[in-house]
Amino acid sequence: MPITTEARLREIYGEAHPRAAAKVIGRLDAHCRAFVAASPFVVVATSDGTRLDASPKGDRPGFVQVEGERALLIPDWPGNSRIDGLRNILVHPRAGLIFLIPGVRETLRVNGPATIHDESAMRARFARDGRLPLTVLRVEAEEVFLHCAKAFLRSALWDPASWPAARPVPTMAEMLRDHCDLEGEPEPEEAMLARYRAALY
Repeated sequence: MPITTEARLREIYGEAHPRAAAKVIGRLDAHCRAFVAASPFVVVATSDGTRLDASPKGDRPGFVQVEGERALLIPDWPGNSRIDGLRNILVHPRAGLIFLIPGVRETLRVNGPATIHDESAMRARFARDGRLPLTVLRVEAEEVFLHCAKAFLRSALWDPASWPAARPVPTMAEMLRDHCDLEGEPEPEEAMLARYRAALY
């Protein structure tokens, strides 16, 4: 039977440790800004109240820019044009972010109001090789906190000794062929990667 009340959850988990309950801040202090500057990867979570989406965003460390003490700017480059997360924000303008840094077992979480921008000046801040992102996502840092290392310790995510010797799942092209009922041989992985690289910016 599913759990449906916070009271039942508290029976199982107990109360949050005072330090965990008090660690949320409403700004991007020097530690948070340094974390964002060193991070090459962030997951952006959104919802329209019914559907959910968690979208990975990655680039060179510091690709997410900090604006003052309260705002984060995330460039959105051409991709598959599904724009699931962006459509969610149009309906429910909030986002949750989790920043990761390779080798660092803690993560930085940021939650707050989100808006989508296509102003030339905003996009120009992220110019790369003569190209501009299509839009920029601006997230106000309403809730900011560090997340402990337990998930990374359990998963050994950054421990090369835990990494599989060979790819444990089929290639993207092979899986897409089956998901989409496509005919013929799947695109070679090398060709797919070359196509990705040509369209990165």
